[in-house]
Amino acid sequence: MAEDFDNDGASDGQHDRGSVEPRRTSPSGAVAEAKLVQVSGSGLSGPFIRRPVMTVLLTLSAIVAGLATYGKLAVNDLPAVDYPVINVTCSYPGANPTTMANNIATPLEKQFLQIPGLDIVTSASTQGNTSFTLQFTLSKSIVDAATDVQAAIQRATGKLPIDLPSPPTFTKTNPNDQAIYLIGLLSDTMTDGDLYKYASTAVQQRIAILPGVSQVNVYGVQAAVRIKADPAALASRGLTMDDLATAIKSGTVYSGAGQFDGAHRTFVLLPNGQIDQAEGYRNLIVARNKDGSPVFLHDVAEVYEGVQDERMSRTFWIRGFNPPGSVVVLAVSRQAGANAYR
Repeated sequence: MAEDFDNDGASDGQHDRGSVEPRRTSPSGAVAEAKLVQVSGSGLSGPFIRRPVMTVLLTLSAIVAGLATYGKLAVNDLPAVDYPVINVTCSYPGANPTTMANNIATPLEKQFLQIPGLDIVTSASTQGNTSFTLQFTLSKSIVDAATDVQAAIQRATGKLPIDLPSPPTFTKTNPNDQAIYLIGLLSDTMTDGDLYKYASTAVQQRIAILPGVSQVNVYGVQAAVRIKADPAALASRGLTMDDLATAIKSGTVYSGAGQFDGAHRTFVLLPNGQIDQAEGYRNLIVARNKDGSPVFLHDVAEVYEGVQDERMSRTFWIRGFNPPGSVVVLAVSRQAGANAYR
């Protein structure tokens, strides 16, 4: 399409640029005037339409700022909300799970269900123990929930067993405070006590100093020297359980023995009186026979390396592998506001 412009004989420098209007010639020879249309925006989009350079710069700035701060965003599976959750526990030593459910859990649960704002109630009864998890709606404050739970426990006290050692207790909890990472230590060569000692001294302390870590809890069984007395052997030698306990305490006492002061040096005496191995306890003298011969601990009791609570057992299975001999689990909790995925 051809374009031509009017020329009134004046030089190019004498023409006013604003008065020159381009004209387009149609195929039929008719001349059609082309007008410049000014684009104008209104409202919030107006400045961005009229200033495209500014719009591009702002867009690029937002992209660069987003890329620079992407790695610093706090990410968590749960929002930072103070969930009104209360845990209630009650112990009744010697009772089986059925007794705990009928005589402990049922009376308490009936009273808990009358609390306004209660959303979910979860209970679990085991050997000698019953636990509740009470989750309330977000509109109910944790202070009001704790007051209502305390009142419900008091109402149910008259329906609980008379010989209950202690009344039910409750604690306020928050799901955000739960462990976010579990680490399992497995071994087929170390004992439960040795693995627990390694986890609590070597692994736990190193993880606890990492940034963003609040605390590290170790779940396992601690090592201990187990002494099982033989009542018949004690009676044949005229000894009682109190005599045996006194002899063990006196034989393992650890106390300072003083010091040597020299002209230039001072030496502190450290007696080796603390026994930490089963072999040392076996040869401990607990009494003497009538003829003056010593009565060793291994004569009246069985002494061996064990754990503090033999009733506690933890087993960990991995598909395709045999269950390991010893297991210790470390639960890692994050600090408030820390990124759980970094």
